[in-house]
Amino acid sequence: MSAFTYAPPQDPPVILHADDHLIAVDKPSGLLSVPGRGPERADCLINRLRAEFPTVLLVHRLDLDTSGVIVFALTPQAQAHLGRQFEERRTRKSYVALVAGQPDERRGRVDLPLTVDWPNRPRQMVCHETGRPAQTDWRLMRREGVNARLRLAPITGRSHQLRVHMLALGHPILGDPLYAPQTTADWPRLMLHAEKLSLTHPDSGARLELEAKVPF
Repeated sequence: MSAFTYAPPQDPPVILHADDHLIAVDKPSGLLSVPGRGPERADCLINRLRAEFPTVLLVHRLDLDTSGVIVFALTPQAQAHLGRQFEERRTRKSYVALVAGQPDERRGRVDLPLTVDWPNRPRQMVCHETGRPAQTDWRLMRREGVNARLRLAPITGRSHQLRVHMLALGHPILGDPLYAPQTTADWPRLMLHAEKLSLTHPDSGARLELEAKVPF
């Protein structure tokens, strides 16, 4: 959750794909995937979609501050099928991030277990005693001034995984109000975007490749 007052963007959802079984949407940064606590956080992507897609069902989430590809089911059968794919790591996800500084290597893997930082919720943290396994592959796309653009491929799907792993790598994602608040004055949003998602269609069995253009 962002530390700022919730004032989501009002642009209508951008539909990337829609059929009788699922819809894929390009979620903007600053909009909740599902309702938060309290009536002031009822405005969210799934509720906006319900006007046009009344049977919409949750499959997975993106953080409030993250933009990009998110998929919703339109039937309970599709929801169960898609949910299993995420649980069994049969989906492929690719993110683009702008990070502070520049890594010495061109690629690598962060393998650090994560757990909730209870006194500072919703922050997560690395914990080798109680953390759940978490792995992220990263690759340098290009250097941008004193910063770097990385492609991130999460192997697991822990809460705030990419954000905490990049912080642990020594290169926090720019504009992150939770893990790099010192950068938010120069970067007005979290510079993290879910660019690509590949999954198996729950009805046809065909591979579905979804992509949302990086807005930064």
